[in-house]
Amino acid sequence: MSRGKGKTKAKPQAETGPVFPTLDVERSFLSSGVRLLAGVDEVGRGALAGPVTVGITVVDLADHGLLADVRDSKLLKPEDRDRLEPLVRDWAIASAVGHASAQEIDRIGIIAALRLAGTRAWVDILAGGVTPDAVLLDGSHNWLSPEVQASLFDTASGEPACDAPVHTRVKADMSCLSVAAASVLAKVARDRIMVELHAEAPHYGWDENKGYATAAHREVLRLQGPSPYHRTSWHLM
Repeated sequence: MSRGKGKTKAKPQAETGPVFPTLDVERSFLSSGVRLLAGVDEVGRGALAGPVTVGITVVDLADHGLLADVRDSKLLKPEDRDRLEPLVRDWAIASAVGHASAQEIDRIGIIAALRLAGTRAWVDILAGGVTPDAVLLDGSHNWLSPEVQASLFDTASGEPACDAPVHTRVKADMSCLSVAAASVLAKVARDRIMVELHAEAPHYGWDENKGYATAAHREVLRLQGPSPYHRTSWHLM
């Protein structure tokens, strides 16, 4: 009697929910003497219109709990970001948001504008009596610290620049809670600005596209040209 070849039934894979960021990476800085760490993220860098915005949240690595539901702002629905924004501000020991306008981006370039927006947020953190020991910045490039050779922007700002050590981490907003929280603050603040600007120029649809390069946004630009809130130094068309 021949024995038939039975098929082995595959075991069902365990269902996993969304992976939320933690403070594990941040707490690794404790061994080097860092206690107050500032998570930093930006939004609006690639938009055609409106400001670039930088958010900062400061955590006490020696005594700070997690905050439920916070993720990279791009992964959250608008209503969830709005709900979480006040919770993030209560959770952080200090928080701030800074902006650089489209006109400033045109005048000094996007990298210097990021530094300007970040410096404005940094100054607000210091003004609240908190001085972070280090910074954890989303991405691979430190655009927050002043350039070694001072530029016209650096000498003209007159504001205290970030002098804390800056550590960059690619996709930090996915794994690091302080950075994800900063992204929520920045996204909510910038979206509110774009909704306000939409009332001045509703045909661009900024209440929906938030200044980014959707097909509809580009078509209105082609037909009507840029507004005062567009980054005219960019290839808008």
